[in-house]
Amino acid sequence: MSDATGKFQLPAGTCDSHFHIYGPPGRYPKVDEGRFTPVRAFEIEEAFDWWKDVGITRGVVVHAPGSGPDNEITYEALRRFPDRLRATAILSPDVTDRRLDELTDAGFKGVRVTMIRQDGKPIYSLGTTYDDLVQLAPRLAERGWHAQLWIESSDLVAASAELEKLPLDFVIDHMSRSMADKGHEHPDFVAFTEKLKTRRYWTKISGADRNTRIGRPYLDTAPYMRAIVNAAPEQVVWGSDWPHVGHTDANTPRLDDLLGLLFDCVPDEAVRTKILVDNPARLYGF
Repeated sequence: MSDATGKFQLPAGTCDSHFHIYGPPGRYPKVDEGRFTPVRAFEIEEAFDWWKDVGITRGVVVHAPGSGPDNEITYEALRRFPDRLRATAILSPDVTDRRLDELTDAGFKGVRVTMIRQDGKPIYSLGTTYDDLVQLAPRLAERGWHAQLWIESSDLVAASAELEKLPLDFVIDHMSRSMADKGHEHPDFVAFTEKLKTRRYWTKISGADRNTRIGRPYLDTAPYMRAIVNAAPEQVVWGSDWPHVGHTDANTPRLDDLLGLLFDCVPDEAVRTKILVDNPARLYGF
């Protein structure tokens, strides 16, 4: 099936491994996420409509603070569509075992941990913290969860010795959130790609629109994506980051740009199928 523009052919079973939902209105508390606050509700049915246009059939909801602190909206979506959806949660250490079991049974596979800095400065503080993760890790490991880390490559390298003491595997958001002018040959980014080879780390080739310094079509991020795929294609999944909160109407990513970058950086159809279908099935248990 081709996407809405007819330019790209996505394999059957393609998974969007990073997207968010917000709403419906009145069913979730209003949470201010700063520049990442959604401008309106984006419900699961709207995501499905977008998927239908591009040939995506599965997805991983990354629960956001703006969707409420209890994961309930995402939990409800997974209960309604168990064959199509998996999710990552936001948790605090006081979450009960009963609630963890409910989330696990519904299809939650990981906790998203906020450790993000940009240009050496924190840019976001909401959600599960590293200290929370340390407390949660034994219970998450018992349930087969992983830690999804929103972290930049240099901070990952600095934290990795302590992280790797935890009984968990790690999924790194948005190609390690390294800004494109850092250079894909920077020692810390190279060290991150080497960690993928251990099979304890995964990453999402998503967020090009977040990492670019020049804007669409995000060509300055292409060397990073290629380096990741070349290092460990079996440890990579792809995500759209829909609905692209934090962008203006003028710079909201276009489908052509996101898929064009993917096809340019991953020209081999078999490798694309691995990234879009096989790897997410293995990581998220579809």
